[in-house]
Amino acid sequence: MPGPRRDVALLVPVTEAWRIAPNGPLQGEVRVRGSKNAVTKHMVAALLGSGPSVIHNVPDVGDVAITTDILRAVGAEVILEDDGATVTVVPPSEPLSRVPLSFSGLNRIPVLLLGPLLHLTGEAFVPLVGGDRIGSRPVDFHVEALRALGADVEVRPDGIAARASRLRGTRIVLPYPSVGATESVLLTAAVAEGRTVLRNAATEPEVVELALFLQRMGARIEFSPDRRIVIEGVPQLRGATTRLQGDRNEAFSYLAAGLLTGGQVRVVGCPQERLVTALTTLQRMGAVIDIDDEGMSASAPDGLRPAAVSTDTHPGFMTDWQTPLMVLFTQADGMSVLHETVYEDRLVYVPSLQAMGCEIELFRTCLGGPACRFHDSDAVHSAVVRGVSKLHGAQVEIPDVRAGFSSVIAAAVADSESTLTGVHHLVRGYHRPAEQLRSLGLELAEVEV
Repeated sequence: MPGPRRDVALLVPVTEAWRIAPNGPLQGEVRVRGSKNAVTKHMVAALLGSGPSVIHNVPDVGDVAITTDILRAVGAEVILEDDGATVTVVPPSEPLSRVPLSFSGLNRIPVLLLGPLLHLTGEAFVPLVGGDRIGSRPVDFHVEALRALGADVEVRPDGIAARASRLRGTRIVLPYPSVGATESVLLTAAVAEGRTVLRNAATEPEVVELALFLQRMGARIEFSPDRRIVIEGVPQLRGATTRLQGDRNEAFSYLAAGLLTGGQVRVVGCPQERLVTALTTLQRMGAVIDIDDEGMSASAPDGLRPAAVSTDTHPGFMTDWQTPLMVLFTQADGMSVLHETVYEDRLVYVPSLQAMGCEIELFRTCLGGPACRFHDSDAVHSAVVRGVSKLHGAQVEIPDVRAGFSSVIAAAVADSESTLTGVHHLVRGYHRPAEQLRSLGLELAEVEV
């Protein structure tokens, strides 16, 4: 086993572009590691322990490297082992209260550090959040929750500053079941004084996974009906060890890649229960799903049928799944409808697909489902897709992590070579995507442009 590595080894070198030549069905097996949306939150939670915490099955993604640097900047020790698959976080003995401004806009992790830093130092400053440009990600929910817990919070042009001599449990109702805000409350209330009752909480698998990790650390957390979470604060948490569950976003993406190209990809490492809604949607489109205790695969021997899908909070159809689904729609025989209800700008990637020949028309109205919270806005959040579209090669810019995979699989069924720039987004969110895609037979070259 390789010895500990204390450098940021998880940040894969990024090339400028990928050149993809379509060369037939994608076939084979992909083993997915833990979710990028889970591991970074576990790393933050580890700051609250009285001793080291160990996280296994860690993906080799850019967001882990960024979070590693952030934790080191506030005094923690982060050790990477097993070729990056294991991360050990040693809480700081003399924690610093400020996340440097150099981390502004890189990802959404800094805002989640507010509660832990308040517990550790009594004050905190974090720079503005970043992440994919897929719509509004207001910090209001985080800020109001911290204020309700007793913090004095100031939102500044460059970031958020907070102070608190002691945080106390309270009742919090989220205006929307935000994943980030729910995680923020869990991280803060776990060691606050007294009981916190959070209503309208997010219940995504990654949220539950974080709660289970905190419970291993000694937190007292109870999930109740109707999106209610009760947290009984404890004086101190301890270090813990956990193994992350497989990334449901990656799992669906690779299943879609096999279907789209007329092949069959077997995904290993992601539990079936994390993909229930996604798998049922594929079945409605004509896919044949084979599932066992180790993994699953999908094939479409008789082709794909159109469908109407609305994204939603868990247990609905996940918003991150809609980008590969959109490409699948272009190869289904008929008209499909996609209604995005979670992020108002999630469809920013569609022009890239249109440039490759995808027949997609966008609308500001609610299509394919009941009126959503964007129905009175100017947000473009519905799409009508005509299939079967004949796709052609093009040069396109990848705007964000999930959208990037849609461009990759569209290029895999085009009639000629494509060049994709902005591939650093994929590296930030997918575990070694070039390596995985090549293993399935995709002709992919990393190039400079």
